[in-house]
Amino acid sequence: MEGTGAPPPWGACAEADPAAGSDLGGPVALKGDPEELKQGSVLFLGGNEVKSSAVVKYSSAPPQAAFARLQEKTDLKLPPANWLRESAKLGPAGTTILGNSKKSKLFSSFGMAYDFIDSVGNDVDVVSDSENIKKLLKIPYSKSHVSMAVHRIGRTLLLDELDIQELFMRSSQVNHLSLATWHMYFKCSVISTKTGDWTWLKEFYQRLIDQKWQRKKKSKEHWYQKAILSKFLYYSINGDGAAQPVSSTAEQHHEDPLPDESDEVGRASWPAPFEMPSSVSEDPGSSNQGSVPLEPSYVVGHVASAPKEQNLSTLFNDGENSQGLKNDFVRNILWTFEDIHMLVGSNMPIFGGGRYPAVSLRLRDNNKPINVLTGIDYWLDNLICNVPELVMCFHVNGIVQKYEMIKTEDIPNLENSNFSTKVIKDIAQNILSFLKSNCTKEGHTYWLFKASGSDIVKLYDLTTLCEETEDKYQNPFTMPVAILLYKVACNMMMKKNQNKKHYGTIRTLLLNCVKLLDKARHPQIIASANYMLSELFQLDEPKKEGAEFPLNGNSDESYSEEEEEMPDSDENGSYSTSSDPPDDNKAVAVIKSVGELSVPEKYKSIHQIRPSCAFPVCHDTEERCRLVLSYVLEGLKSVDSSIKKDGDLPAADPTTPIPLKYEDESTSGGPECLEKQMALFLDKMGSFQKDKHSSQSGMIPGSWQYKMKLQLILKSSKAYYVLSDAAMSLQKYGRALRYIKLALQCHDTYCCLCTNMPAEVLLFLCQCLTLCGDIQLMLAQNANNRAAYLEEYNYQTKEDHEILHSLHRESSCQVFAWATDLSTDLECQLSVSCKCYEAANEILLFSNLKKQNPEQHTQVLKRMGNIRNEIGVFYMNQAAAVQTERVVSKSVSTAEQQLWKKSFSCFEEGIHNFESIDDATNSALLLCNTGRLMRICAQAHCAAGGDFKREFSPEEALYYNKAIDYYLKALRSLGKREMHPAVWDSVNWELSTTYFTMATLQQDYAPLSRKAQEQIEKEVSEAMMKSLKYCDVDTESARQPLCQYRAATIHHRLASMYHSCLRNQVGDEHQRKQHRVLAELHYSKAVKLFQLLKDAPCELLRVQLERVAFAEFQMASQNSSAGKLKTLFGALDILIKTQCAFQLIRKELLAECEQINEDVKSSDQKIPPGDSSSNLNKDEVIKLLTIYESRLSFLLLQSIKLLTSTKKKIGGSNEEEEVLKTNKQVYSLLLRATANKSVTLLARIEVILNLLEQLTQQ
Repeated sequence: MEGTGAPPPWGACAEADPAAGSDLGGPVALKGDPEELKQGSVLFLGGNEVKSSAVVKYSSAPPQAAFARLQEKTDLKLPPANWLRESAKLGPAGTTILGNSKKSKLFSSFGMAYDFIDSVGNDVDVVSDSENIKKLLKIPYSKSHVSMAVHRIGRTLLLDELDIQELFMRSSQVNHLSLATWHMYFKCSVISTKTGDWTWLKEFYQRLIDQKWQRKKKSKEHWYQKAILSKFLYYSINGDGAAQPVSSTAEQHHEDPLPDESDEVGRASWPAPFEMPSSVSEDPGSSNQGSVPLEPSYVVGHVASAPKEQNLSTLFNDGENSQGLKNDFVRNILWTFEDIHMLVGSNMPIFGGGRYPAVSLRLRDNNKPINVLTGIDYWLDNLICNVPELVMCFHVNGIVQKYEMIKTEDIPNLENSNFSTKVIKDIAQNILSFLKSNCTKEGHTYWLFKASGSDIVKLYDLTTLCEETEDKYQNPFTMPVAILLYKVACNMMMKKNQNKKHYGTIRTLLLNCVKLLDKARHPQIIASANYMLSELFQLDEPKKEGAEFPLNGNSDESYSEEEEEMPDSDENGSYSTSSDPPDDNKAVAVIKSVGELSVPEKYKSIHQIRPSCAFPVCHDTEERCRLVLSYVLEGLKSVDSSIKKDGDLPAADPTTPIPLKYEDESTSGGPECLEKQMALFLDKMGSFQKDKHSSQSGMIPGSWQYKMKLQLILKSSKAYYVLSDAAMSLQKYGRALRYIKLALQCHDTYCCLCTNMPAEVLLFLCQCLTLCGDIQLMLAQNANNRAAYLEEYNYQTKEDHEILHSLHRESSCQVFAWATDLSTDLECQLSVSCKCYEAANEILLFSNLKKQNPEQHTQVLKRMGNIRNEIGVFYMNQAAAVQTERVVSKSVSTAEQQLWKKSFSCFEEGIHNFESIDDATNSALLLCNTGRLMRICAQAHCAAGGDFKREFSPEEALYYNKAIDYYLKALRSLGKREMHPAVWDSVNWELSTTYFTMATLQQDYAPLSRKAQEQIEKEVSEAMMKSLKYCDVDTESARQPLCQYRAATIHHRLASMYHSCLRNQVGDEHQRKQHRVLAELHYSKAVKLFQLLKDAPCELLRVQLERVAFAEFQMASQNSSAGKLKTLFGALDILIKTQCAFQLIRKELLAECEQINEDVKSSDQKIPPGDSSSNLNKDEVIKLLTIYESRLSFLLLQSIKLLTSTKKKIGGSNEEEEVLKTNKQVYSLLLRATANKSVTLLARIEVILNLLEQLTQQ
């Protein structure tokens, strides 16, 4: 094109290794390429400042050749000897042809994007051919038409030339080709001729743009100029400076027009719309596994789980090149122009010039001045390629005249070609802002169009127009865009260390990729995309609100298709089409005048892309998991749809439940059957290490379907596990069991398909079984809500049903049925829970995961110990219940003994589990429970003998001593109280109780037939003292009153025992004196402890009465009146000190009377009565009160007698007379009170308190 002076692209030089461009994001160093890593400098051009830098990311050019200055008068019309021939300087013939003006391919930007996938969507604003960049920046200066396809990937725009007229011509030619020609032309298996029919776009173009759409043929002058330029460049390379004539035949051949778009039908520079990979059948139901040579290179099986092993090669191997997706630019340059980052493809020839490191070479007609368009062309080419100088060769009618050297920064100031670099910068910024603000939908093809001679630039959404037709896949950009979206998402997914704010961008990329593709034609990509979508949600991390995914953290990295367009103010460039023709309402946006592009910051305000498509915030775990499962289901559907097999399962019917193999619990055999199922399960788990497994659906191991389904099934299993764990924390145990059942069914299918179980999968299975055991335990402990849990368990969503249907294509899903059934039997639930933990432990052991995961193994052992404790307690309680129901005189049954053995075995195994992980606290608790079991055994033997001639048996002693041993072991396990105060206090209490019970039984049912009285008394005393030792009365706790009551009772019993010994024994005075001292000591301690308690007045009264009886017994053996009188006054003092006990009794009686009165009033007012229960035993009180009255009467009478006799003999003091008088008065009142039998208990208590008050005052 003479008007623009556009330099011809330098033909592709020595073809680089395809792998050379796959080093994403990094420069590729080629030997001998001096411009390879050259960093561009900031240019200051005149009064305008423009910042520009360029970095060559990849170059396939050979070392730069120094250009040869041609001699003056060289005739460029004559071809040089090396014209269009192979040269070591140029590379293989046919790939580096100087002067080849081949048009930019339609998908050239996609080829670059594939090679530099790291830059797409994030760092780069524009990816395009340099010719397209120049054409856009020249819009305000040129009247030429502009037609470009625009695609958006993240924040990156891909620009490609879109020659609509050529498109119509190609589609018209293609429609007349035979099917065989189609195969040869596009190298595809089956492509409908309809795909080449762009009738809808043709009609749209004719209606709105150009009704004739006649393609203009290039003039002879055009081909003449191209030929001269090509010969000039070959002369410059040749370096001989002389024109060497060639034969006329050869000359005629060379003078022919160079290959151009008009004769490239067979080269397929314009591809047909993408249908399928070349080996994929058109039949969506046909099997394409195993025999697909292209797809295995497009690995999708381990997108997120194994990024290091991932091979993200292009989907098409052979087909890719023929489809025009190859990056065949000589060099790819990362060009930064002001704040705009562009990945540009360039074919401009660059020469070395001796003292000049790099120059561009141009040929100009000396009779034609350089215009602005040509100047901009030259300047931009040098900026993009970072070439500092331009060498201009002038000719007249093909005869070389002179050379001129021009610096790049001087080009804008050339005569007749003056332009402002500042304006060029403003144009670039405005165009980018305009495109970014309006090309907002990923996956859509936008068409930027300016007609020849027009000042209006319009932007159309071709995808929306195409969707109005019958087949939306007519758009040839659909497949390349979808693949690029997928590749960019894959690349971002592999960067595990990136900030999760990019997850919104990845999700948008994948959703748009799936939306573009036909499910029947591209199941592999859809399955892989859905798997990656599911991987975006981190199931193994707790969701932190406001921290993990910012609501508006993606700005222009992501955007929403659903949001309404933001209206823009007129001052910033209105996109209103009100002044345009009515039919132009098809345009997405319009620039009314190209002059607007030169206005600084005209579109700056709309350059800020609104944040919209941030990663969705899931407010709870279930919502997050449900999203994951929805993507997994879509992936499974894609995989299953690509597999066809005879007798394939029918499509899932949501209304028809999948039949499962349930068994009646009555015939299941209980724990015995469970043992068999466990053995089968463990046997199968062991077989995974050596056997190969096959799929029921016929999937071939190693195929993409096989790999992808494994990943999807494992992901669904993890999602169900997380759902189960969440339901567990909400105490929805029926729902939790349903979810863990689905998780284990998924895992069962995975096991059936997988030939070698990875360690992390086995560890996850261990976690699933552990959680299942937890759920079964909770169900057992919450049997009251069984109906609600059963309803939760039986509920199933359509999504779950469809996933289960996909699983049943591969497996029966019954391996874990023993663990996930909801039983109504408590013992069965506990047994299942235990078996789950045992299975998890076995997996850790046989797979050698124990050392690698010590924490997991510790948790499993802890749970095993806990469940064995629960089962042991269950059997122990059953044994206690049998003992309660058993007839007293009947001996211990075999069933009862079996329950003891089961309970003891469980406790023993649980203790072993806890000891193996050094869990002293739990070991102590189980030892304590074992001690309790021994006490139950002792009680059973106690009841077996009946009360007739009852004696403390050796069996009882044996089991009580065993219980004591276990309690002592528990204390030794804890070591000291500080380790766990609550457990320590509990064990001490149980140990004290055991000693106390054993001593009490020995005291009440003394084994006199086997032991002497003295030995029994000694054993009772020792047991009681040990009970006191472990009874902590000083530490403040909830158990302190119990400990005080226990200690008081022990002292009371010991005092009573020594009192009895003193009464019954005759002989050894020393021993009698010792017993008397001990009795007085324990009586006094018992009284002190009972006085501390506010709820034991009867016990205190009983102890005091026994002390009085003890005093009376001592008085009977005394001979002197003084001694007797002293003892009498001591006994009376004991009775007087019982005043606090009577006050407590009176208080309780008054409270009871008030409650009765309130109940009477309530009954009159029909109000429900309150709780009138009282801890006071009235019969006991009456009995003790009667004894008290008799003893008080006796003591008063004896004191009166002794005082009277003493007065007669020796004469009494005034004090004694006063005491005598008071005693007589009290005695008189007591006799009158006891004579009246109709007095109430409360009145009698009042009388006693009144009398005691009088005695106290004396």
